[in-house]
Amino acid sequence: MNRVVLAFALVTLVAYLRPFGLVSATDAQQPSLPRHIGVLTLSFPPESKEAQAFLQGLEDAGYTEGRDVLIEWRFAGGDYSKIPQMVEDLVQRRVDVMVVESTSAIRSAQHATTSIPIVMAIASDPVGLGLVPSYAHPGGNVTGLSLMQVEVEPKRLQLLKEALPKLNRVAVLWDPATPPNQTAIRELRAVAPSLSLVLTFVSVRRAEDLGPAFATIRKAHAQALLVLGGPLLIGQLRTAVFDLAIHSRLPAISSVKAAVEAGALMSYGAEPGDMFRRSVGYVVKILRGANPGDLPIEQPTKLDLVVNLKTAKALGITIPESILLRADEVIR
Repeated sequence: MNRVVLAFALVTLVAYLRPFGLVSATDAQQPSLPRHIGVLTLSFPPESKEAQAFLQGLEDAGYTEGRDVLIEWRFAGGDYSKIPQMVEDLVQRRVDVMVVESTSAIRSAQHATTSIPIVMAIASDPVGLGLVPSYAHPGGNVTGLSLMQVEVEPKRLQLLKEALPKLNRVAVLWDPATPPNQTAIRELRAVAPSLSLVLTFVSVRRAEDLGPAFATIRKAHAQALLVLGGPLLIGQLRTAVFDLAIHSRLPAISSVKAAVEAGALMSYGAEPGDMFRRSVGYVVKILRGANPGDLPIEQPTKLDLVVNLKTAKALGITIPESILLRADEVIR
Protein backbone atom coordinates (compact mmCIF):
# COMPACT_ATOMS: atom_id res chain seq x y z
CA MET A 1 0.00 0.00 0.00
CA ASN A 2 1.55 3.31 -1.03
CA ARG A 3 1.60 6.37 1.17
CA VAL A 4 -1.23 8.21 -0.64
CA VAL A 5 -3.63 5.30 -0.22
CA LEU A 6 -2.53 4.83 3.39
CA ALA A 7 -3.07 8.50 4.17
CA PHE A 8 -6.56 8.45 2.59
CA ALA A 9 -7.49 5.36 4.61
CA LEU A 10 -6.29 7.00 7.82
CA VAL A 11 -8.26 10.19 7.20
CA THR A 12 -11.40 8.13 6.44
CA LEU A 13 -10.95 6.15 9.66
CA VAL A 14 -10.48 9.33 11.70
CA ALA A 15 -13.65 10.87 10.22
CA TYR A 16 -15.58 7.74 11.15
CA LEU A 17 -14.28 7.50 14.73
CA ARG A 18 -14.40 11.19 15.71
CA PRO A 19 -18.21 11.29 16.43
CA PHE A 20 -17.69 8.51 18.96
CA GLY A 21 -15.00 10.51 20.81
CA LEU A 22 -12.30 7.97 19.97
CA VAL A 23 -10.10 10.39 17.99
CA SER A 24 -9.42 14.05 18.80
CA ALA A 25 -9.11 16.87 16.30
CA THR A 26 -5.39 17.10 17.19
CA ASP A 27 -4.91 13.43 16.35
CA ALA A 28 -6.59 14.02 13.02
CA GLN A 29 -4.17 16.80 12.20
CA GLN A 30 -1.05 14.74 13.01
CA PRO A 31 -1.23 11.31 11.33
CA SER A 32 1.79 9.20 12.26
CA LEU A 33 2.88 7.85 8.88
CA PRO A 34 6.33 6.26 8.55
CA ARG A 35 8.79 8.51 6.72
CA HIS A 36 10.64 7.09 3.74
CA ILE A 37 14.45 7.19 3.66
CA GLY A 38 16.41 6.16 0.59
CA VAL A 39 19.94 4.89 1.32
CA LEU A 40 22.24 4.43 -1.68
CA THR A 41 25.69 2.95 -1.10
CA LEU A 42 28.44 2.08 -3.54
CA SER A 43 30.76 0.16 -1.19
CA PHE A 44 28.70 -1.05 1.77
CA PRO A 45 25.81 -3.56 1.51
CA PRO A 46 22.86 -3.18 3.92
CA GLU A 47 24.14 -6.02 6.11
CA SER A 48 27.59 -4.48 6.54
CA LYS A 49 28.60 -3.06 9.91
CA GLU A 50 28.90 0.38 8.32
CA ALA A 51 25.31 0.36 7.04
CA GLN A 52 24.08 -1.18 10.29
CA ALA A 53 25.65 1.77 12.11
CA PHE A 54 23.13 3.97 10.27
CA LEU A 55 20.27 1.85 11.62
CA GLN A 56 21.73 2.03 15.12
CA GLY A 57 21.93 5.79 14.80
CA LEU A 58 18.25 5.93 13.92
CA GLU A 59 17.39 3.74 16.91
CA ASP A 60 19.46 5.98 19.18
CA ALA A 61 17.51 8.97 17.83
CA GLY A 62 14.20 7.26 18.64
CA TYR A 63 13.30 6.07 15.13
CA THR A 64 12.40 2.41 14.67
CA GLU A 65 12.54 0.91 11.19
CA GLY A 66 9.11 -0.25 10.11
CA ARG A 67 7.30 1.87 12.68
CA ASP A 68 8.70 5.39 12.27
CA VAL A 69 10.74 5.04 9.08
CA LEU A 70 10.78 2.82 6.02
CA ILE A 71 14.19 2.43 4.41
CA GLU A 72 14.73 1.85 0.70
CA TRP A 73 18.21 0.31 0.44
CA ARG A 74 20.10 0.46 -2.84
CA PHE A 75 23.57 -1.11 -3.12
CA ALA A 76 25.62 -0.64 -6.30
CA GLY A 77 28.36 -3.14 -5.36
CA GLY A 78 31.14 -0.89 -6.62
CA ASP A 79 29.52 -0.54 -10.06
CA TYR A 80 29.33 3.17 -10.89
CA SER A 81 27.10 2.46 -13.92
CA LYS A 82 24.26 1.33 -11.64
CA ILE A 83 24.09 4.58 -9.70
CA PRO A 84 21.95 6.78 -12.04
CA GLN A 85 19.16 4.19 -12.30
CA MET A 86 19.18 3.59 -8.54
CA VAL A 87 18.97 7.30 -7.88
CA GLU A 88 16.13 7.69 -10.37
CA ASP A 89 14.27 4.82 -8.71
CA LEU A 90 14.50 6.52 -5.31
CA VAL A 91 13.29 9.78 -6.84
CA GLN A 92 10.32 8.01 -8.43
CA ARG A 93 9.47 6.49 -5.06
CA ARG A 94 9.42 10.03 -3.60
CA VAL A 95 11.53 9.28 -0.57
CA ASP A 96 11.51 12.03 2.07
CA VAL A 97 15.31 12.16 2.24
CA MET A 98 18.11 10.44 0.33
CA VAL A 99 21.31 9.32 2.10
CA VAL A 100 24.17 8.64 -0.31
CA GLU A 101 27.74 7.36 -0.12
CA SER A 102 30.42 8.32 -2.65
CA THR A 103 31.00 11.47 -4.65
CA SER A 104 29.60 9.92 -7.84
CA ALA A 105 26.30 9.04 -6.14
CA ILE A 106 26.00 12.54 -4.71
CA ARG A 107 26.55 14.13 -8.12
CA SER A 108 24.02 11.78 -9.72
CA ALA A 109 21.45 12.55 -7.02
CA GLN A 110 21.96 16.29 -7.55
CA HIS A 111 21.27 15.89 -11.27
CA ALA A 112 18.13 13.83 -10.59
CA THR A 113 16.39 16.06 -8.03
CA THR A 114 16.49 19.56 -6.62
CA SER A 115 13.61 19.00 -4.20
CA ILE A 116 14.43 15.80 -2.28
CA PRO A 117 16.97 16.52 0.50
CA ILE A 118 20.29 14.73 -0.04
CA VAL A 119 22.51 13.80 2.90
CA MET A 120 26.15 12.95 2.13
CA ALA A 121 27.12 10.12 4.48
CA ILE A 122 30.60 9.86 2.96
CA ALA A 123 31.94 12.48 0.57
CA SER A 124 35.44 13.65 -0.28
CA ASP A 125 36.24 17.27 -1.07
CA PRO A 126 32.63 18.35 -1.79
CA VAL A 127 33.63 22.01 -2.19
CA GLY A 128 36.69 21.34 -4.36
CA LEU A 129 34.66 19.07 -6.63
CA GLY A 130 31.87 21.63 -6.95
CA LEU A 131 29.17 19.64 -5.16
CA VAL A 132 28.44 22.56 -2.82
CA PRO A 133 29.66 26.18 -2.74
CA SER A 134 30.91 26.10 0.86
CA TYR A 135 31.02 23.99 4.00
CA ALA A 136 29.29 26.62 6.14
CA HIS A 137 26.47 27.34 3.66
CA PRO A 138 26.00 24.38 1.28
CA GLY A 139 22.74 25.80 -0.11
CA GLY A 140 20.41 23.85 -2.37
CA ASN A 141 19.22 20.42 -1.27
CA VAL A 142 22.58 18.88 -0.26
CA THR A 143 24.38 18.69 3.09
CA GLY A 144 26.14 16.06 5.21
CA LEU A 145 29.65 14.93 6.03
CA SER A 146 33.04 15.36 4.36
CA LEU A 147 35.59 12.55 4.69
CA MET A 148 38.68 14.82 4.33
CA GLN A 149 40.34 12.19 2.11
CA VAL A 150 42.29 14.71 0.05
CA GLU A 151 43.56 16.61 3.09
CA VAL A 152 44.63 13.46 4.97
CA GLU A 153 46.49 11.56 2.22
CA PRO A 154 49.76 13.54 2.79
CA LYS A 155 49.54 12.69 6.50
CA ARG A 156 49.36 8.99 5.61
CA LEU A 157 52.52 9.37 3.56
CA GLN A 158 54.22 11.04 6.54
CA LEU A 159 53.16 8.14 8.79
CA LEU A 160 54.72 5.65 6.35
CA LYS A 161 57.99 7.58 6.46
CA GLU A 162 57.89 7.74 10.25
CA ALA A 163 57.24 4.00 10.50
CA LEU A 164 59.98 3.24 7.96
CA PRO A 165 62.69 5.93 8.34
CA LYS A 166 64.85 4.46 5.53
CA LEU A 167 61.94 4.55 3.09
CA ASN A 168 62.58 6.37 -0.18
CA ARG A 169 60.32 4.73 -2.82
CA VAL A 170 56.54 4.44 -2.40
CA ALA A 171 53.93 3.09 -4.82
CA VAL A 172 50.53 4.77 -4.80
CA LEU A 173 47.64 2.54 -5.90
CA TRP A 174 44.58 4.47 -7.07
CA ASP A 175 41.31 4.21 -8.99
CA PRO A 176 40.77 6.93 -11.65
CA ALA A 177 36.99 6.46 -11.34
CA THR A 178 37.08 7.96 -7.83
CA PRO A 179 36.96 11.73 -8.49
CA PRO A 180 38.83 12.99 -5.36
CA ASN A 181 41.87 10.85 -6.17
CA GLN A 182 43.09 13.27 -8.84
CA THR A 183 43.30 16.06 -6.24
CA ALA A 184 44.87 13.70 -3.69
CA ILE A 185 47.61 12.83 -6.17
CA ARG A 186 48.47 16.51 -6.61
CA GLU A 187 48.74 16.85 -2.82
CA LEU A 188 50.99 13.79 -2.59
CA ARG A 189 53.27 15.03 -5.38
CA ALA A 190 53.64 18.33 -3.54
CA VAL A 191 54.63 16.80 -0.18
CA ALA A 192 56.83 13.90 -1.40
CA PRO A 193 60.08 15.94 -1.90
CA SER A 194 59.97 17.22 1.68
CA LEU A 195 59.93 13.58 2.84
CA SER A 196 62.69 12.54 0.42
CA LEU A 197 60.29 10.16 -1.27
CA VAL A 198 59.93 9.13 -4.91
CA LEU A 199 56.37 8.15 -5.78
CA THR A 200 55.15 5.76 -8.46
CA PHE A 201 51.44 6.09 -9.29
CA VAL A 202 49.72 2.92 -10.49
CA SER A 203 46.05 2.94 -11.51
CA VAL A 204 43.53 0.13 -11.15
CA ARG A 205 40.09 0.27 -12.75
CA ARG A 206 38.97 -3.35 -12.34
CA ALA A 207 40.01 -6.62 -10.70
CA GLU A 208 41.91 -7.74 -13.80
CA ASP A 209 44.28 -4.77 -13.41
CA LEU A 210 45.64 -5.86 -10.01
CA GLY A 211 48.18 -8.40 -11.28
CA PRO A 212 49.76 -6.03 -13.83
CA ALA A 213 49.63 -3.20 -11.27
CA PHE A 214 51.72 -5.12 -8.75
CA ALA A 215 54.12 -6.16 -11.52
CA THR A 216 54.64 -2.45 -12.23
CA ILE A 217 55.13 -1.78 -8.54
CA ARG A 218 57.80 -4.47 -8.30
CA LYS A 219 59.61 -3.08 -11.35
CA ALA A 220 59.65 0.33 -9.68
CA HIS A 221 61.37 -1.28 -6.63
CA ALA A 222 58.77 0.26 -4.32
CA GLN A 223 59.44 -0.31 -0.62
CA ALA A 224 55.92 0.50 0.61
CA LEU A 225 52.40 1.01 -0.68
CA LEU A 226 49.83 3.76 -0.16
CA VAL A 227 46.31 2.78 -1.25
CA LEU A 228 44.05 5.74 -1.99
CA GLY A 229 40.46 5.61 -0.78
CA GLY A 230 37.61 4.54 -3.00
CA PRO A 231 34.93 1.86 -3.33
CA LEU A 232 36.97 -0.36 -5.64
CA LEU A 233 40.29 -0.70 -3.80
CA ILE A 234 39.07 -0.25 -0.23
CA GLY A 235 35.73 -1.97 -0.75
CA GLN A 236 35.31 -4.48 -3.53
CA LEU A 237 38.98 -5.50 -3.99
CA ARG A 238 40.26 -4.86 -0.46
CA THR A 239 41.16 -8.47 0.42
CA ALA A 240 42.95 -9.05 -2.89
CA VAL A 241 44.87 -5.76 -2.68
CA PHE A 242 46.33 -6.38 0.76
CA ASP A 243 46.95 -10.09 0.15
CA LEU A 244 49.08 -9.05 -2.82
CA ALA A 245 50.79 -6.37 -0.74
CA ILE A 246 51.86 -8.94 1.87
CA HIS A 247 52.87 -11.43 -0.84
CA SER A 248 55.00 -8.66 -2.37
CA ARG A 249 56.37 -7.84 1.11
CA LEU A 250 55.08 -4.29 0.90
CA PRO A 251 54.02 -2.53 4.10
CA ALA A 252 50.83 -0.70 3.19
CA ILE A 253 48.80 2.17 4.58
CA SER A 254 45.24 3.17 3.75
CA SER A 255 42.27 5.08 5.11
CA VAL A 256 40.14 2.61 7.10
CA LYS A 257 40.53 -0.03 9.79
CA ALA A 258 39.06 -2.65 7.44
CA ALA A 259 42.26 -2.34 5.38
CA VAL A 260 44.37 -3.16 8.44
CA GLU A 261 42.12 -6.12 9.22
CA ALA A 262 42.80 -7.29 5.64
CA GLY A 263 46.58 -7.09 6.14
CA ALA A 264 47.67 -3.47 5.74
CA LEU A 265 50.35 -2.29 8.14
CA MET A 266 48.48 0.88 9.16
CA SER A 267 45.37 2.94 8.54
CA TYR A 268 44.64 6.55 9.34
CA GLY A 269 41.33 8.29 8.80
CA ALA A 270 37.68 8.56 9.74
CA GLU A 271 35.77 5.30 10.08
CA PRO A 272 32.87 4.88 7.59
CA GLY A 273 30.58 3.40 10.26
CA ASP A 274 30.98 6.53 12.37
CA MET A 275 30.21 8.68 9.31
CA PHE A 276 27.00 6.74 8.62
CA ARG A 277 25.99 7.03 12.27
CA ARG A 278 26.61 10.78 12.31
CA SER A 279 24.64 11.25 9.08
CA VAL A 280 21.52 10.32 11.05
CA GLY A 281 21.69 13.69 12.78
CA TYR A 282 21.11 15.40 9.43
CA VAL A 283 18.30 13.00 8.53
CA VAL A 284 16.48 13.68 11.80
CA LYS A 285 16.78 17.46 11.43
CA ILE A 286 15.47 17.30 7.87
CA LEU A 287 12.55 15.05 8.80
CA ARG A 288 11.67 17.62 11.46
CA GLY A 289 11.56 20.40 8.89
CA ALA A 290 15.10 21.75 8.54
CA ASN A 291 16.30 23.03 5.16
CA PRO A 292 19.36 20.96 4.10
CA GLY A 293 20.98 23.99 2.51
CA ASP A 294 21.05 25.72 5.90
CA LEU A 295 22.85 22.84 7.67
CA PRO A 296 26.67 23.25 7.61
CA ILE A 297 28.72 20.33 6.32
CA GLU A 298 30.69 18.61 9.05
CA GLN A 299 34.17 17.17 8.85
CA PRO A 300 35.42 14.20 10.92
CA THR A 301 35.71 14.87 14.64
CA LYS A 302 38.24 12.06 15.02
CA LEU A 303 40.82 10.37 12.79
CA ASP A 304 41.87 6.91 13.96
CA LEU A 305 45.36 5.47 13.67
CA VAL A 306 45.32 1.65 13.61
CA VAL A 307 48.49 -0.49 13.50
CA ASN A 308 48.77 -4.17 12.62
CA LEU A 309 51.67 -5.75 14.54
CA LYS A 310 50.93 -9.13 12.94
CA THR A 311 51.73 -7.68 9.55
CA ALA A 312 54.77 -5.86 10.96
CA LYS A 313 56.13 -9.14 12.32
CA ALA A 314 55.45 -10.99 9.05
CA LEU A 315 57.37 -8.31 7.16
CA GLY A 316 60.18 -8.05 9.70
CA ILE A 317 59.33 -4.46 10.61
CA THR A 318 59.70 -2.85 14.03
CA ILE A 319 57.11 -0.12 14.50
CA PRO A 320 58.59 2.93 16.29
CA GLU A 321 57.32 3.62 19.79
CA SER A 322 56.30 7.10 18.68
CA ILE A 323 53.62 5.58 16.42
CA LEU A 324 52.48 2.90 18.86
CA LEU A 325 51.92 5.50 21.57
CA ARG A 326 49.67 7.52 19.23
CA ALA A 327 47.76 4.53 17.88
CA ASP A 328 44.06 4.34 18.71
CA GLU A 329 44.16 0.57 18.20
CA VAL A 330 46.94 -2.00 17.84
CA ILE A 331 46.13 -5.39 16.29
CA ARG A 332 48.47 -7.99 17.82
